Amino acid sequence: MYVLPALLVYGGFLLWPLARGVQFSLFEWDGLGTATWVGISNYTSTWSDPELRGAFGHLLILVVFYAVLPCCIAFVLVAAMSRTKIRGLTFFRTVLFLPQVIAMVAVAVAWQWVYSADGPVNTVLGWLHAMGLPDWRHGWLGDFTFALPAVGVIGTWGGIGLALVLFLAGVQKIPTELYEAARIDGAGPVREFFAVTLPGLRRELAVALTLTTIMAIRNFDLIYMATSGGPGNSTSVPAYEVYNRTFNTGEVGLGCAIGVTLAVLAFGVTAGIGRLAEGRGE
Repeated sequence: MYVLPALLVYGGFLLWPLARGVQFSLFEWDGLGTATWVGISNYTSTWSDPELRGAFGHLLILVVFYAVLPCCIAFVLVAAMSRTKIRGLTFFRTVLFLPQVIAMVAVAVAWQWVYSADGPVNTVLGWLHAMGLPDWRHGWLGDFTFALPAVGVIGTWGGIGLALVLFLAGVQKIPTELYEAARIDGAGPVREFFAVTLPGLRRELAVALTLTTIMAIRNFDLIYMATSGGPGNSTSVPAYEVYNRTFNTGEVGLGCAIGVTLAVLAFGVTAGIGRLAEGRGE
């Protein structure tokens, strides 16, 4: 009885829409007219459509920027902090975590300015060019080659703080005697990291990878505000294609199929990372 009210809200706002999405994904429907049963045709189109295949390929690239790079950078920072005392750690932790509490729409607008022709990135590159280096200035978010990595850098910037806070909380639980024993045995920073810090942060790493990977999978608002999937389809991702196919091209069934596929993918990633962490723990 205590759980029932929360379960009703959860079912009404999540499970029921998900079930309807699965139902709509089996029909060809424009949202207004008569729906036509097509079975799993929309799901096969998810992989046979070159544009959608490209969107899923872009997602794999963004997972590297959103999950792998932030965790690696946060590990380096935590490894350095575990060997030295840093004043004002709470302040730095708060500043690094700040991107997690800023609306992604505001983040996208801010980074549009950062990447603009007269923004900080191109301004610094202009100074370097004046010093004799090659001219690396670009219209970053409008360049077919650099638009996707530019969006990925935003994800890396946003994910480092989350991973770092998790790792800092985890490293405080590692007994200091382990570090002292490793240093007495002559372990250097690298060996100390792999022998003490990394095993001690196994569960925190699983949580960080899960959260950041799901952030990459659900990445819609940043793409919508910063590039709208462009130029061309060079930054299109599945979450954006759910919106695009449903509201712009009138392919509601296909949009729902992409959404259901993303939900299954997110569940599979979460379960896989959790099982991997448990297996390593055993």
